[in-house]
Amino acid sequence: MRTFLGVKRRSICVYFINPFTHHKLAASKKNFLPDSSALYCNTIFRVMEAGNVPGSNANFRRPYNAVSNKNAGQKLVWAPKGQKPEVEAKAAVKSSEEADVKGPAKLDEEVVENKAFKGGKLSARAQVRATFYPKFENEKSDQEVRNKMIQAVTSGKGIVEVSLKHSGSLFLYSGDDIGGAFAKNSYGNLYTAVGVYVLGRTMQEAWGAQAAEKQKEFNSYLQENHLCIAMELVTAVLGDHGQRPLQDYVVVTAVTELKARPLFYSSPDVVAFCHKWRLPTNNLWLFSTKKSVTSFFSAYDALCEEGIASTVTKVMDEIADLSVPGSKSHGELQGEILEGLVARVVDPASITSMEKTLLQHPAPEKHDGSGNFGPGLREIFAANRESEEKQMRALLQSVGANMCSNVSDWFEERTLDVQSSKGPETHLIGSFLQATPADNSTLKLQELCRAIRSRKLPVRFKCRSNTHRKTGVSDIPDSKSFRMTIHVLSDSAFRRYQSEMRKQPGLWPLYRGFFVDIDLSLAASSDAPVATVEDVAEKVADASVEDSPVPPTPSKVGVEQGTMLDDTEHLMLKLKFLPYKLRTFLIRNGLAPLLNKGISEYKTYYMRQMKNWGTSAQKQKELVQLLDEWAVYAKKHIRDKKLHNSYLTVAEPFLEKYAQRSPKNQRLIGAAGSAVNVEQFLAEMSGERSEEEDDSAHVEDETPSTSSASDATSAKKAKGMLVFFPGIPGCAKSGLCAEIRKVSELGHQHHLMGDLTKGRFWQILAEQRKKKPQAITLADKNAPNEEVWKQIENICESTHAIGVPVVCDSKGTEANPYSLDALAVCTYRVLQRTEHPGNLDKNSPNPGAVMLMFYNLYKGKDRKEFEDELQERFGHLIKMPFLKADRELMPKAILDVFEQGLDLYKKHTTKHGRLESLKGTFKDAWVAWETLLRKTLFANSEYLNSIQVPFQEAVKSVLDQLKALNSAGLIMHVPKASEERSFRTFTFAAVKLPQEEVSKALEAISAQSLQAQTYLSGKSWRENLSKAHVTLAHKHAHGVAAVSAYGSLRASPAPVQFTALVFTDKLCALEVQLNAAGEEQTIKSLNSWPHVTVWTGQGMKPKDANALPALVDKGQAQRIVFPNPISITGTVDFL
Repeated sequence: MRTFLGVKRRSICVYFINPFTHHKLAASKKNFLPDSSALYCNTIFRVMEAGNVPGSNANFRRPYNAVSNKNAGQKLVWAPKGQKPEVEAKAAVKSSEEADVKGPAKLDEEVVENKAFKGGKLSARAQVRATFYPKFENEKSDQEVRNKMIQAVTSGKGIVEVSLKHSGSLFLYSGDDIGGAFAKNSYGNLYTAVGVYVLGRTMQEAWGAQAAEKQKEFNSYLQENHLCIAMELVTAVLGDHGQRPLQDYVVVTAVTELKARPLFYSSPDVVAFCHKWRLPTNNLWLFSTKKSVTSFFSAYDALCEEGIASTVTKVMDEIADLSVPGSKSHGELQGEILEGLVARVVDPASITSMEKTLLQHPAPEKHDGSGNFGPGLREIFAANRESEEKQMRALLQSVGANMCSNVSDWFEERTLDVQSSKGPETHLIGSFLQATPADNSTLKLQELCRAIRSRKLPVRFKCRSNTHRKTGVSDIPDSKSFRMTIHVLSDSAFRRYQSEMRKQPGLWPLYRGFFVDIDLSLAASSDAPVATVEDVAEKVADASVEDSPVPPTPSKVGVEQGTMLDDTEHLMLKLKFLPYKLRTFLIRNGLAPLLNKGISEYKTYYMRQMKNWGTSAQKQKELVQLLDEWAVYAKKHIRDKKLHNSYLTVAEPFLEKYAQRSPKNQRLIGAAGSAVNVEQFLAEMSGERSEEEDDSAHVEDETPSTSSASDATSAKKAKGMLVFFPGIPGCAKSGLCAEIRKVSELGHQHHLMGDLTKGRFWQILAEQRKKKPQAITLADKNAPNEEVWKQIENICESTHAIGVPVVCDSKGTEANPYSLDALAVCTYRVLQRTEHPGNLDKNSPNPGAVMLMFYNLYKGKDRKEFEDELQERFGHLIKMPFLKADRELMPKAILDVFEQGLDLYKKHTTKHGRLESLKGTFKDAWVAWETLLRKTLFANSEYLNSIQVPFQEAVKSVLDQLKALNSAGLIMHVPKASEERSFRTFTFAAVKLPQEEVSKALEAISAQSLQAQTYLSGKSWRENLSKAHVTLAHKHAHGVAAVSAYGSLRASPAPVQFTALVFTDKLCALEVQLNAAGEEQTIKSLNSWPHVTVWTGQGMKPKDANALPALVDKGQAQRIVFPNPISITGTVDFL
């Protein structure tokens, strides 16, 4: 029995087939030498005879499937337990005698290309070099996440930790060896050079004369302990964010130990680490009780549309259970424009640990920062503006050898993208996945890569040779060292990978900023000991124990470890502020639609953004005025359409002048210009509007709360219906529309066909619906993505219609709501068309490529996500029966041809983008594939016809659903996201009173008192009662912290007693006692005189009612005391 690739077997061979070119590779009797192009594959197959599959081991499962091979007979596919075998490659079996090659092997280019392993035992050792937290996508709404956080704190499972979100770039640093500096998805570039310089300069300023020695110690410490530091890099030279920082700086956000599985330091340990090395720390606030955490969320809601760094940090310090100041204030470093706050749930012991840390590791004394440290970052950039290379060389030379002793990462080109390059290094990933893992970390990284590839996640593996790295392995002739960057191309990859982690609990997370050093090596001789399948099985078993959830250690916490939070442990909220969003989203990101499509398109863009954010009506009004002026200003002053990265050059002078016009404008903008007087700004915020001066204004403009919004909208009847089709060509939408139009009981109908409409279809449809809002409009055009769905939402809202998506009922795949079965049937239907108005029929030269293009428009969502989103957006979903449930499996020939087509489509779009298939370098391949597609589908026509649900049966099902919907009454839909977003900006806390109850109380008073009856008669007091409330605290009079303290009482019932009527000839109010006499005061008003303003005469404001008690004392007002106080119940809320 021989060994091959570390696997004992009687008969085994691994080789690869390019699924598109159909290269047939035969295992020769002498050597196994497949064509290198056939190695361009995403997955590795291992093929064994049935008798050799280690099914007895609990960590391996029995063969999943049989693969037919005409040369080798029936063979079985082997895969680890819990992992489906991958299907991109084929395999054959070769006898052990043919594979036997004596003597040592060299790991040269042939080995990397897998051209000749020649009996060598390929081994791999992988070491994570840098990483940042995984991106956990919250599948719930923000309000649900808030509720879960509050529940976690209330139940004692965790506490909420909040930090400032500095506005910069991710920078990772793991020491001064070859390649110790990383950006988010790259290294050896300008970003990392700037990061190294700023970090080195920070240590120089912190340590003064000791800096050189401390830098050496620091780098040695990182390397010896396998640590990586994550920082936010904030500079004025790498592109504009919300505000150009006053200083160039870094702030530490995470520290990770990378000896094996990445372990992230807890926040107390991050603080201790930073204090030890005098590194900048972030502001942190801990909330450990229900009252404090609800106060935090309430404080954010109060500040979200006006918050700047000074006001936010001041309020957070007042309401937090524990406040940990940063090394320097955000205002000193970046300025007053604050991006936002990051809230996450951490271990409940964190607050105690943090208190101990602050005692044992106090913040270091601040160095004055004086000394000759050489030119600054901005000076270096200005002096070397000719090229980025000159800037990088100058920066690295300036920071010195203690922080950068080797510059090879920046100035040696060794990048090879394994998804695009055709060189030998293209196959490094394949070699790594085949190799026997040297340790458990390597094994887990192989599992992670296989999971990514098996799910076909949008992730790119970039490789770069690492010949200069001093590992002791790369110097061996039979070895190859390289660095792999795992670059996540879309955030959807994190969500889909998390789904895979739930299926395979032992999987490591998919991290952001993910860099791995890999060493591949061959044993010196065929007799050298290597790991067998059984050895690997043991390692998997060991790994399953090691990676099982265990309570975190006091100092380090694995991202998926710990039992503290169950399913809530990864909950995180990013809470951003409007002054920042104004700059980045509305101004910077709006430059493209403004400059390329004009002011009208820009207005549509910013209105949609404000609607999505739930911006209050008053702020929307102010922003519209500002942005309309900005649009005219920008069109006049911006000549370079590529100004995106330096937009503040034009925007900042405009904002500064706009802010100077009034305090209201200053509040809207937050801060502008280089010299903002913060104290004056805070005073203006507190003093410009006093307590009840804007009570009425705010209530008139306020965004309704959840319940009121839901109630109001639920009573709003729609005028018509818009039926649309999120499908692909061939799903029978035109035929279905023709059948729907025959049904008179559905009422007036309007049909618009995309293939016969010239111009912008949805814009034309919107105009026609405005003319016929009562009609049932049939939008006979595929509506494939979120951009189109947003347009449909806008049409429905503007024409008072409900949106009704009709979709073919299909199970879909993990990455697409439509299955390959559905794609095959639709394509077959298209190929049977004649004289189609859109020219997509059997006479089209490339119908298959067009079908693949439509199919890929839905890529990224599984069926559940697809249907859930449509349901949430529109409130309705009609499913059209499509394929028979009891159908036989799709023939392999059909699946294979579509798999080949999808691979070809990926290659084509990667190289040519949206270029027509018959015009690129893959023209001949497309022609061959289109021919094969037609041949395959028509050869299986009997099967394709047999699996379809009869058309009339599908029509009947859709019509029944439409009729039921129409007869139930058309009610405008409130999107789920809007329903659940109960938080909003507010100005004060109050007890809201039911209008009818207050009205009855005044009527009862009139019946008891002739004086009250005489006074109230003839006055329009009933009109004011819709806004009746008792103010508890006002953010301008009492402060945001005081208002947010009522957060834990929100929605609580509040007993109220009316004890007297106080009035003048121009003003009237009810005197209030919030709790019955003798009861404990649970709800208290911070107003010196709690009251309800009932009526104001001409020239009077609600706030003037505060003066009524003083006017009574002066004899200028009257007071009628009620012998029997009148009791009603209100509700605590924010207004």
